[in-house]
Amino acid sequence: MSSSFGTILRVTTFGESHSGGVGAVVDGCPPRLPLTTADIQPQLDRRRPGQSALTTPRAEADTVSILSGVENGLTLGTPIALLVMNRDMQPGDYAGLANIPRPSHADFTYQVKYGIRAASGGGRASARETVGRVAAGAVAEKILRVRWNVDIVAWVSAVGAVDAPDLTGRVLSRADVDQSAVRCPDAAAAQRMEADIVAARDAGDSVGGIVTCVCRNVPAGWGEPVFDKLEALLAQAMLSLPATKGFEIGSGFAGARLRGSAHNDAFVNKGGRLGTATNRSGGVQGGLSNGEPLVFRVAFKPPATIRRPQPTVDFDGRPVTLAAAGRHDPCVVPRAVPVVEAMAALVLADAALRPSFA
Repeated sequence: MSSSFGTILRVTTFGESHSGGVGAVVDGCPPRLPLTTADIQPQLDRRRPGQSALTTPRAEADTVSILSGVENGLTLGTPIALLVMNRDMQPGDYAGLANIPRPSHADFTYQVKYGIRAASGGGRASARETVGRVAAGAVAEKILRVRWNVDIVAWVSAVGAVDAPDLTGRVLSRADVDQSAVRCPDAAAAQRMEADIVAARDAGDSVGGIVTCVCRNVPAGWGEPVFDKLEALLAQAMLSLPATKGFEIGSGFAGARLRGSAHNDAFVNKGGRLGTATNRSGGVQGGLSNGEPLVFRVAFKPPATIRRPQPTVDFDGRPVTLAAAGRHDPCVVPRAVPVVEAMAALVLADAALRPSFA
């Protein structure tokens, strides 16, 4: 099973939804980087369950421990092991599902591939796995901030049929994003989004959404041509997240409807450096960053576990009616925001640390 990501900065996550703990091992972090749990915990707090009425009620503090790779607040250049203990496991909630593949879950595909699966909570397919990504992403973000002043901010730009206005032209902070429980910095849209999530939850259903991310101060030239294009690595990172169904950068699919004369980003002089007057490229040209903000969007499907009974069949093909088990989010996008930021940081830090940019 592939659980590692990156080349120079390589991350391996571990743990299942209802195992003793989850976390990550980060290899390739430069030495003498200031790092403490205070650099990691804030993003875990933004990801953790039970933080609002819009999320799963599972009660996890998600307190991180640094087991290795750091001494006296400085990285050693050796592997950094990060651990978060699971405290509120309830595997008994899934006792009746051992022989039932849940609709739109990974139960069926895992069972077919491995002949075994973690029947409680989805195991590695659970969003609980993203704890390790967020912890590792905070390390990557510290590298980017200290060395290049890169700033990464994501927010919820759509829930169901509710769209926020385009905010990519504004310089937003995470404090701006966190003013609402749904993590949309537009107050009017946030109110409608929250109402949509509550309505889906109360109906025993779920709803999907879109997270937009902007990475600023990314120097020109990060990435590699052809197969390791920066947008290709970002797409791989984002589509590796649970519940993702789409990725687009810059103008995305809407750009396919334009003519070249309307889509091209003209170069201009920006205080002594070349830049572009518009940013339909999303900060990437030819697979390399061009010095403009990286702008991309990630689509998340409605969570597969819902309280509404669903007709399906068990592994033997016998018809059953599935009643929901466990504690789940009616919409994942509010908690997905720091996860998207983490994966963006891992991609960018890995690109930055490749030999030609070390």
